[in-house]
Amino acid sequence: MPPQPSSSETRLVRFGVFELDIATGELRKSGARLRLQEQPFQVLAMLLDHAGKIVTREDLRQRVWPADTFVDFDHSLNTAINKIREALGDSATSPRFVETLARRGYRFIAPLNGMGANPSELFNRNAGGAPVAADASLLPDLHIPAPHRGMVRGLFVLIQIMYLAFYLNALHRLSDVDHVASNSLPEWSARLIVIVALVTGATGIPLRLYLFSAAAFDFRKLGDTFRRLFPVVLAIIKTAQE
Repeated sequence: MPPQPSSSETRLVRFGVFELDIATGELRKSGARLRLQEQPFQVLAMLLDHAGKIVTREDLRQRVWPADTFVDFDHSLNTAINKIREALGDSATSPRFVETLARRGYRFIAPLNGMGANPSELFNRNAGGAPVAADASLLPDLHIPAPHRGMVRGLFVLIQIMYLAFYLNALHRLSDVDHVASNSLPEWSARLIVIVALVTGATGIPLRLYLFSAAAFDFRKLGDTFRRLFPVVLAIIKTAQE
């Protein structure tokens, strides 16, 4: 009867000259350790766990990025994939390991030399085999724990309330603004200040109400939407100022 592999060997996944150690959270090349942060490591482990199969972006979001963390998922995932390719010397245009399938996800395409254990154990076990919480993952760019989503949403809502109070107060006291500006500035400058206040309030109040409701209802694509809206609002304000 052939000898059974040791527990340390069963927690290794080998492909080519690379070796993924699930127990220690290390990626090695020909025995030499390569630097790979926690989230890219988890993404690679999940791709290896489904080697030859498509892993969707949504699958990765649910497995690696917990629902109670607030991060720019698309940016974080793209960063993680780029770090994996950098560590493996891989290319998006001519992939040898990680293949991108547009609007679908990713697939690990290299043959595995051996898989004695399920790499997905990484998601609920630490190096000693003890359970760990999923929200202990680090942001790959900053190397800090991902903030709790509820806390970030709360701070974001408070910021929107602050802006709304500012806009409403400015519109409520528009006559006072006009009076002060007319007494201290030329007529055209005073009129310009009033116009800017009106345009800022007219665009800012709907925008802040939208952001407030989106954060309150936990709209997951708020970051992408805000990045598209902000340049438009900024252009309107600049046009009014000119």
